[in-house]
Amino acid sequence: MTTGYDVQALRAREYPWEARGDAIHLDHASIGVVPQRSREALAAYNDKRAEMHAMRAEDFFPRLDRARALAAQLIGASPEEIALTTSTSWGINLAAYALPLGPGDLVLGSDGEFPANVYPWMSASKVRGFTYELVPMIGRTVDQAAILQRIATDPRVKGVALSWVSFWTGEKIDLDAIGAACRARGIWFAVDAIQGLGPCVLDLSRTPVDLISFGAQKWLCSPWGAAFAYVRRELIAQMKPPAAGWLSQASAGDFNRFLDYDPAWRSDAQRFEVGSLPIQDFVGMNATLELFLELGTANIERHVATLVERVIAGLATRPDVEIYTPRDPARRAAIVAVRTPDVAADSQRLRAANIVHAVREGAIRLAPHFHNTADDIDRALSLLV
Repeated sequence: MTTGYDVQALRAREYPWEARGDAIHLDHASIGVVPQRSREALAAYNDKRAEMHAMRAEDFFPRLDRARALAAQLIGASPEEIALTTSTSWGINLAAYALPLGPGDLVLGSDGEFPANVYPWMSASKVRGFTYELVPMIGRTVDQAAILQRIATDPRVKGVALSWVSFWTGEKIDLDAIGAACRARGIWFAVDAIQGLGPCVLDLSRTPVDLISFGAQKWLCSPWGAAFAYVRRELIAQMKPPAAGWLSQASAGDFNRFLDYDPAWRSDAQRFEVGSLPIQDFVGMNATLELFLELGTANIERHVATLVERVIAGLATRPDVEIYTPRDPARRAAIVAVRTPDVAADSQRLRAANIVHAVREGAIRLAPHFHNTADDIDRALSLLV
């Protein structure tokens, strides 16, 4: 299957250490590797920052405007629906503390969630008075049928908060089905998408989601401190920001009116941005998102799907392993989790060969991305199979 781009040429240009064979990075579910163009953009910006006389007006807010525009283009949204943040957790807290929820309301989550998509809801439920409930899993699988049934029949359900992709199994939920069910009932749908966006295409012009949070340090291969949230345009005015900043008001940007203290919020998602943002991190993110858009998100998705299928097919030849990741391509993203008879020894063997991976919930987790090759996968498999 063609990827639509030359992976070897990409590696030579953007990941020279990888082209040299220094290491194989199969751990994007933990930390993505920053491409060369982003490293250079960061270095150039930090050099200017160190000598402030070199900074120009275009080095400040326009860099952040560019980040919102690129993020919006990547997910099929508008820049007005993008709030720049510093972590996935910030966007999840925004949903938990600012969505129109209160006493008598019920928010559904699922067992097996990453803690960042559980603790904010637990905390907010105590403060705001709504009930937060984790729906039991079926084995290691999110019980989407039970969640859909509750959405359809339980009038108390006013919110659903789920991860698009499981951090420990790689299972991908059906955003379209759950989103459509929520929209039909007027239920808020908030999503943690950090493990999905990058290897998977997301088009929010057709997928009905109200609020999604994305950290860019994993699958978007960007610096720590770069993240963003999407808030559906029609919802923005209904959400009171849980925190205020000097740039979240409608008067922000007028440097001649600092002392007017106009409390009116901005009309777009920037009302949810708090304080000065780490511009240098977004400069790095901008360069990476430009690369993603140049390569084509659909091309990246096809390439990664081919690698994931290669991993699963290779592991399936070994009868004494348990693959946590769904076999159905429609139900998985780019994470493959496998439990071997001796996870510690197998993990150590991979590390000794400079194959970067992770161990989560008792399984080895392999997470290839757009710059990995079939040879990378075969090298890992040779140590596991």
